[in-house]
Formats: sequence, C-alpha cells, structure tokens
Amino acid sequence: MQNVPETLSQAVNGLTQEGYSESFKAEGENIFATPSKKAFAPQELKIVEQHRFEGETNPGDQTVVFAVEANDGTKGTLVMAYATEQDQNVELIKRIPDARV
Repeated sequence: MQNVPETLSQAVNGLTQEGYSESFKAEGENIFATPSKKAFAPQELKIVEQHRFEGETNPGDQTVVFAVEANDGTKGTLVMAYATEQDQNVELIKRIPDARV
C-alpha cells in the first residue's frame, strides 16, 4: 500500500483493491483462505506487509492486519487482535515466514 492507512478497515480495503481478496484464518493446524476454502501450512505462506492499530479507548487493544501470499499465488489478509481471548491460532501465525526481513 502506498498511503499509510489510519484504520483497520482502510488497510483491509486497500489491500483488497491490490488483489489481496482472500481472508485468512488460523484454526487448528492450518491457515484457511475464504472464500476459496484452501488450507495452507505456515511454510506455504509469507507475510509481505503488516499494519498495526491501537484501540481508540485503550491503547492496549491492538489489532494487526497482515498481507499474506501463498506459494500457489493466493493472496489475502489475516487480521489478528491482541486480546486475552483469541479466535486465531496465534502460534501458527507466528510460524508464517516474514518476507520483509
């Protein structure tokens, strides 16, 4: 993305316009892309961009959106909130290679 997004929705919308049309979710032992319903292992993916946002009322409420690309060309976003209760497999997400380093 060329402009730095100010909100989570701006980041997701901008990435979607750039072709990151899938939505990734880490559940169990795989990371799933929807709507294609493809399943990936972390090593089949790479993080190519990241945007971090803090909550307006509580700076401890952080959300990160990752732009993710798969080895087969699938591109999408993965949104992860830093909260006490997590609906994503955070350890699985941490195993996705970061292409930015």
